[in-house]
Amino acid sequence: MAGFDKVVASYEEAMTGLEDGMTILAGGFGLCGIPENLIAEIKRKGTRDLTIVSNNCGVDGFGLGILLEDKQVRKMVSSYVGENALFEKQLLNGELEVELTPQGTLAEKMRAGGAGIPAFTPQQAWVRQLQKAKETKEFHGREYLLEEAIVGDFAIVKGWKADRYGNVIYRHTAQNFNPLAATAGKITVVEVEEIVEVGELDPAHIHTPGIYVNRVVLGTFEKRIEKRTVKSAE
Repeated sequence: MAGFDKVVASYEEAMTGLEDGMTILAGGFGLCGIPENLIAEIKRKGTRDLTIVSNNCGVDGFGLGILLEDKQVRKMVSSYVGENALFEKQLLNGELEVELTPQGTLAEKMRAGGAGIPAFTPQQAWVRQLQKAKETKEFHGREYLLEEAIVGDFAIVKGWKADRYGNVIYRHTAQNFNPLAATAGKITVVEVEEIVEVGELDPAHIHTPGIYVNRVVLGTFEKRIEKRTVKSAE
């Protein structure tokens, strides 16, 4: 069993091998299901010139947003970036490269990368400007864009439970982009709320098989809520 045990003792060990200039795939949607402690470790390490692939870039002062504070991110590949004033400032100043990607396309780019599919053709005939810059293919009389899959040097993922072999279960909507990112990292690191012994997880409930996971680390989480809306006093 020792040879298959993927649990590491610290976040520093979990992110061993991360270097300047690498591409990181990050799970999460808004602030839901983000690998907040792994992001904090990247901040602590001071790794720079990073390309981050994630649905969004967190918020000012939390999530992936903290990596902007010392300009550790060179490029963001994202679907939505509207919750971060520092992000906007760096983009407008030309300090941050941004590749906006439709959310479904971004999800499929990760899934394809994890499945070993180099490219795919989502129908996006409405995106005329993109069609000018990207190769197109015609199938059955309809035009499709050719989109390249994404594979990261690292994938950082937030799970709920994992066993020591790296089999992972996500909880409710915190699943989001996490299982897609997990398959597409050359090194996949998962932080979880609970680690159990092998055999304790129902095989039918496992979302990410351990074959995709390189390291598992146990953490505690703030789980910050992005926005709270309450009824106004009458």
